[in-house]
Amino acid sequence: MSRTIIEALTDRLRKLANAPTRSLVALAGPPGAGKSHVTEALLGALPDAALLPMDGFHLDDGLLRTRGDLARKGAPWTFDLDGFAATLDRLAADDGRDVLVPVFDRTLEISRGAAREIPASARLILVEGNYLLLDRPGWRDLARHFALTVMLEVPEAVLRARLAARWRDLPPDQARAKLEANDLPNMDLVLAASRAPDLILPNA
Repeated sequence: MSRTIIEALTDRLRKLANAPTRSLVALAGPPGAGKSHVTEALLGALPDAALLPMDGFHLDDGLLRTRGDLARKGAPWTFDLDGFAATLDRLAADDGRDVLVPVFDRTLEISRGAAREIPASARLILVEGNYLLLDRPGWRDLARHFALTVMLEVPEAVLRARLAARWRDLPPDQARAKLEANDLPNMDLVLAASRAPDLILPNA
Protein backbone atom coordinates (compact mmCIF):
# COMPACT_ATOMS: atom_id res chain seq x y z
CA MET A 1 0.00 0.00 0.00
CA SER A 2 1.42 3.36 -1.02
CA ARG A 3 2.29 5.42 2.06
CA THR A 4 1.70 8.64 0.13
CA ILE A 5 -1.78 7.57 -0.92
CA ILE A 6 -2.81 6.33 2.54
CA GLU A 7 -1.50 9.54 4.11
CA ALA A 8 -3.44 11.61 1.59
CA LEU A 9 -6.59 9.59 2.31
CA THR A 10 -6.08 9.97 6.07
CA ASP A 11 -5.70 13.73 5.70
CA ARG A 12 -8.88 13.89 3.65
CA LEU A 13 -10.77 11.80 6.19
CA ARG A 14 -9.45 13.90 9.04
CA LYS A 15 -11.03 16.98 7.46
CA LEU A 16 -14.35 15.15 7.24
CA ALA A 17 -14.03 14.02 10.86
CA ASN A 18 -13.56 17.63 11.97
CA ALA A 19 -16.51 18.98 9.97
CA PRO A 20 -19.75 19.90 11.77
CA THR A 21 -21.86 17.64 9.56
CA ARG A 22 -21.61 13.84 9.62
CA SER A 23 -19.96 12.09 6.68
CA LEU A 24 -20.20 8.43 5.67
CA VAL A 25 -17.26 7.04 3.69
CA ALA A 26 -17.41 3.77 1.77
CA LEU A 27 -14.34 1.53 1.88
CA ALA A 28 -15.03 -1.20 -0.65
CA GLY A 29 -13.12 -4.02 -2.30
CA PRO A 30 -13.34 -7.67 -3.28
CA PRO A 31 -12.92 -10.44 -0.70
CA GLY A 32 -9.26 -10.72 0.22
CA ALA A 33 -8.49 -7.08 -0.56
CA GLY A 34 -7.53 -6.29 3.04
CA LYS A 35 -10.43 -4.01 3.89
CA SER A 36 -10.37 -4.85 7.60
CA HIS A 37 -6.62 -4.21 7.82
CA VAL A 38 -6.88 -0.85 6.07
CA THR A 39 -9.90 0.13 8.14
CA GLU A 40 -8.06 -0.67 11.38
CA ALA A 41 -5.15 1.50 10.24
CA LEU A 42 -7.47 4.38 9.41
CA LEU A 43 -9.32 4.09 12.71
CA GLY A 44 -5.98 4.11 14.52
CA ALA A 45 -5.14 7.41 12.84
CA LEU A 46 -8.66 8.79 13.30
CA PRO A 47 -9.66 7.92 16.87
CA ASP A 48 -12.90 9.90 16.71
CA ALA A 49 -14.17 8.02 13.64
CA ALA A 50 -16.67 5.16 13.94
CA LEU A 51 -17.03 1.93 11.98
CA LEU A 52 -19.99 0.22 10.33
CA PRO A 53 -18.96 -3.14 8.82
CA MET A 54 -21.31 -4.57 6.20
CA ASP A 55 -20.50 -8.06 7.54
CA GLY A 56 -22.78 -7.42 10.51
CA PHE A 57 -25.70 -7.83 8.11
CA HIS A 58 -24.95 -11.43 7.07
CA LEU A 59 -28.10 -13.53 7.07
CA ASP A 60 -28.15 -16.22 9.75
CA ASP A 61 -26.82 -19.66 8.79
CA GLY A 62 -30.15 -21.26 9.68
CA LEU A 63 -32.01 -19.03 7.26
CA LEU A 64 -29.38 -19.52 4.57
CA ARG A 65 -29.60 -23.28 5.03
CA THR A 66 -33.39 -23.17 4.66
CA ARG A 67 -33.04 -21.14 1.48
CA GLY A 68 -30.36 -23.44 0.10
CA ASP A 69 -27.84 -20.58 0.09
CA LEU A 70 -25.45 -21.55 2.89
CA ALA A 71 -22.69 -22.57 0.46
CA ARG A 72 -22.87 -19.06 -1.06
CA LYS A 73 -22.64 -17.18 2.24
CA GLY A 74 -20.97 -13.89 1.40
CA ALA A 75 -22.70 -13.42 -1.97
CA PRO A 76 -24.78 -10.22 -2.28
CA TRP A 77 -28.14 -11.94 -1.75
CA THR A 78 -26.95 -13.46 1.56
CA PHE A 79 -26.95 -10.05 3.27
CA ASP A 80 -29.82 -8.12 4.84
CA LEU A 81 -29.56 -5.28 2.34
CA ASP A 82 -32.74 -3.58 3.56
CA GLY A 83 -31.52 -3.65 7.15
CA PHE A 84 -28.14 -2.30 6.09
CA ALA A 85 -29.77 0.50 4.08
CA ALA A 86 -32.03 1.39 7.02
CA THR A 87 -28.98 1.64 9.29
CA LEU A 88 -27.27 3.95 6.81
CA ASP A 89 -30.45 6.05 6.80
CA ARG A 90 -30.35 6.30 10.60
CA LEU A 91 -26.68 7.28 10.61
CA ALA A 92 -27.17 9.83 7.83
CA ALA A 93 -30.10 11.39 9.72
CA ASP A 94 -27.59 12.55 12.36
CA ASP A 95 -30.45 13.24 14.74
CA GLY A 96 -28.45 13.42 17.96
CA ARG A 97 -29.07 9.80 18.98
CA ASP A 98 -26.58 6.99 19.35
CA VAL A 99 -27.08 4.12 16.89
CA LEU A 100 -26.61 0.46 17.83
CA VAL A 101 -25.39 -1.75 14.99
CA PRO A 102 -24.73 -5.49 14.55
CA VAL A 103 -21.25 -7.01 14.37
CA PHE A 104 -20.31 -10.31 12.72
CA ASP A 105 -18.62 -12.72 15.14
CA ARG A 106 -16.25 -14.82 13.03
CA THR A 107 -15.65 -17.25 15.88
CA LEU A 108 -19.36 -18.10 16.09
CA GLU A 109 -20.12 -17.39 12.40
CA ILE A 110 -23.11 -15.30 13.45
CA SER A 111 -24.11 -11.64 13.49
CA ARG A 112 -24.57 -10.28 17.00
CA GLY A 113 -27.28 -7.62 17.14
CA ALA A 114 -26.64 -4.29 18.88
CA ALA A 115 -23.01 -5.28 19.47
CA ARG A 116 -21.50 -1.87 18.70
CA GLU A 117 -22.58 1.67 19.52
CA ILE A 118 -21.94 4.50 17.11
CA PRO A 119 -22.13 7.64 19.22
CA ALA A 120 -24.11 10.67 18.17
CA SER A 121 -20.90 12.69 18.40
CA ALA A 122 -19.18 10.76 15.59
CA ARG A 123 -18.74 13.00 12.56
CA LEU A 124 -17.03 10.38 10.37
CA ILE A 125 -18.38 6.87 9.80
CA LEU A 126 -16.22 4.39 7.88
CA VAL A 127 -18.49 1.90 6.13
CA GLU A 128 -16.59 -1.23 5.08
CA GLY A 129 -17.75 -4.03 2.78
CA ASN A 130 -17.44 -5.91 -0.50
CA TYR A 131 -20.49 -4.61 -2.31
CA LEU A 132 -20.75 -0.95 -1.35
CA LEU A 133 -20.14 0.11 -4.96
CA LEU A 134 -21.97 -2.79 -6.62
CA ASP A 135 -23.93 -1.53 -9.61
CA ARG A 136 -26.97 -3.71 -8.99
CA PRO A 137 -30.56 -2.94 -7.90
CA GLY A 138 -30.71 -1.98 -4.25
CA TRP A 139 -26.95 -1.79 -3.83
CA ARG A 140 -26.53 1.17 -6.16
CA ASP A 141 -29.07 3.10 -4.07
CA LEU A 142 -26.56 3.19 -1.20
CA ALA A 143 -24.44 5.71 -3.12
CA ARG A 144 -26.49 8.69 -1.97
CA HIS A 145 -25.17 8.27 1.56
CA PHE A 146 -21.45 8.41 0.82
CA ALA A 147 -19.44 11.62 0.88
CA LEU A 148 -16.45 9.66 -0.44
CA THR A 149 -16.01 6.20 -1.97
CA VAL A 150 -12.74 4.28 -1.87
CA MET A 151 -11.95 1.01 -3.65
CA LEU A 152 -9.03 -1.17 -2.63
CA GLU A 153 -7.11 -2.33 -5.69
CA VAL A 154 -5.25 -5.64 -5.44
CA PRO A 155 -3.88 -7.77 -8.31
CA GLU A 156 -6.14 -10.71 -9.02
CA ALA A 157 -3.32 -13.22 -8.45
CA VAL A 158 -2.77 -11.78 -4.97
CA LEU A 159 -6.48 -11.95 -4.21
CA ARG A 160 -6.61 -15.61 -5.26
CA ALA A 161 -3.63 -16.46 -3.06
CA ARG A 162 -5.12 -14.67 -0.04
CA LEU A 163 -8.50 -16.34 -0.50
CA ALA A 164 -6.93 -19.78 -0.89
CA ALA A 165 -5.00 -19.21 2.34
CA ARG A 166 -8.25 -18.70 4.25
CA TRP A 167 -9.11 -22.38 3.82
CA ARG A 168 -5.69 -23.99 4.22
CA ASP A 169 -6.81 -25.86 7.35
CA LEU A 170 -9.64 -27.62 5.50
CA PRO A 171 -9.32 -30.84 3.48
CA PRO A 172 -8.26 -29.96 -0.09
CA ASP A 173 -11.62 -30.81 -1.68
CA GLN A 174 -13.54 -28.65 0.79
CA ALA A 175 -11.05 -25.80 0.43
CA ARG A 176 -11.32 -25.97 -3.35
CA ALA A 177 -15.12 -25.91 -3.20
CA LYS A 178 -15.19 -22.84 -0.94
CA LEU A 179 -12.71 -21.04 -3.15
CA GLU A 180 -14.02 -21.91 -6.59
CA ALA A 181 -17.76 -22.04 -5.88
CA ASN A 182 -18.05 -18.96 -3.69
CA ASP A 183 -15.00 -16.78 -3.01
CA LEU A 184 -13.85 -16.43 -6.59
CA PRO A 185 -17.33 -15.75 -8.04
CA ASN A 186 -17.80 -13.04 -5.38
CA MET A 187 -14.39 -11.60 -6.21
CA ASP A 188 -15.20 -11.60 -9.93
CA LEU A 189 -18.52 -9.84 -9.30
CA VAL A 190 -16.92 -7.02 -7.33
CA LEU A 191 -14.20 -6.55 -9.93
CA ALA A 192 -16.59 -6.62 -12.88
CA ALA A 193 -19.72 -4.90 -11.56
CA SER A 194 -18.64 -2.13 -9.19
CA ARG A 195 -19.14 1.54 -9.97
CA ALA A 196 -16.07 3.75 -10.30
CA PRO A 197 -14.91 5.01 -6.87
CA ASP A 198 -13.80 8.52 -6.01
CA LEU A 199 -10.41 7.13 -5.00
CA ILE A 200 -8.51 3.93 -5.75
CA LEU A 201 -6.23 2.68 -2.98
CA PRO A 202 -3.60 0.09 -4.04
CA ASN A 203 -3.21 -2.56 -1.34
CA ALA A 204 -1.02 -5.31 -2.78
